[in-house]
Amino acid sequence: MTTHEAAQHAVQIVPERYRTAVVAHVMVSDGAAALSFYGRAFGAVEDFRLGHPDGGVMHAEIRIGGAVLMLGDTSEGPFTAPSELGGTSVALHVYVPDVDALVRTAVAEGAELVQPPADQFHGDRTAILRDPFGHLWVFLTHLEDMSREELERRLAGA
Repeated sequence: MTTHEAAQHAVQIVPERYRTAVVAHVMVSDGAAALSFYGRAFGAVEDFRLGHPDGGVMHAEIRIGGAVLMLGDTSEGPFTAPSELGGTSVALHVYVPDVDALVRTAVAEGAELVQPPADQFHGDRTAILRDPFGHLWVFLTHLEDMSREELERRLAGA
């Protein structure tokens, strides 16, 4: 058992304050390709998919770790994909049991590694990836709980 695996047994994988968070609805130019990629790269489980009468994905819902995510093609409504905008100002944070394993798989499937996994002062092991559709993902493995005072002390020392 690695140090990170041992630490995971001592703390909750998703900190309590993030258990009920905003549900993201990501828009992509090719929903079917995105659903396939997220399954291979991030271990996403597709809960359901509604096809558009003209083809494509009208609406789908997937789970990555314990997080639920909605997804659809940009042809649905007033939406634009980050790849069509030249980037995004939003990052999707998802807690997973093993950020290192997820990153290895995701990069092998074509995700861009923006920041490799590293232990952070805030008690999470964190990595940042960009998917082929332009979305930024921050994957985290929670390692330890700490008080606000400890968090502030570590931030001052970082």
